[in-house]
Amino acid sequence: MLARQRQEVILDEVRRTGAVQVGDLVQRLGVSDMTIRRDLDALARRGLVEKVYGGATSTIGTSTDEPGFEAKSVRQLTEKEAIAALAAEQIQPGTAIGLSAGTTTWTLARQLDEIPDLTIVTNSVRVADALQQRGRVDRTVVLTGGVRTPSDALVGPVAVQSLRSLHLDLVFLGVHGMAPRAGFTTPNLNESETNRAFAEAAGRLVVVADSSKWSTVGISTIVDFDEVDLLISDQGLPPEARELLGEHVELLLADQQPTEEEE
Repeated sequence: MLARQRQEVILDEVRRTGAVQVGDLVQRLGVSDMTIRRDLDALARRGLVEKVYGGATSTIGTSTDEPGFEAKSVRQLTEKEAIAALAAEQIQPGTAIGLSAGTTTWTLARQLDEIPDLTIVTNSVRVADALQQRGRVDRTVVLTGGVRTPSDALVGPVAVQSLRSLHLDLVFLGVHGMAPRAGFTTPNLNESETNRAFAEAAGRLVVVADSSKWSTVGISTIVDFDEVDLLISDQGLPPEARELLGEHVELLLADQQPTEEEE
């Protein structure tokens, strides 16, 4: 298969699923790891894909573009792990917490094994699955109903109604973007309403967002900076963002440790 043909196959897969992994493409196309990486480099130079650790994702476009869960799950992996670890330190045993949909909150869900007696409310199928797989008998997991989005969030009137009857000690909110004037945003109008219900249920509201979200703006604001108690991001957040955000919200920046391949 010629390079142009391989790249067309790769691009079709990115457009269909939102993301590709190098290992999967090696098996599918029967070529070397290095060949696939050169193909991804060529597509990235043309602006057709965005290279990430271990593969590539679709490029981010307008304020209504909503990448799927798989596309987002391969972006900023070390940052999300570090942010999740710092977020887990905020949780006390025996509390009720909320986890909105998103790959950072999903990463956090997988780091809660050392915290006993939690009640966890989520509108994310992925988060609920991750929690149930851990097999903790001292944990209650509540999954809201709703209509499923490309990012595997359950949204809409059923989800909103479920959340408005709850009072949670802590809510961890994942976002699509954060920017001056726009605040914390999402590209999905229904998800915005559901996440606002999460925020209203929170005794303390914590946004978990890696530094790549800075200056990204979705179509709908979830909450303004002043409405958030704590933002957990990473050291990649630029100085001007730190200064601006620090005027409105408590800010914690996680130190991420690169993997051997990233080094």
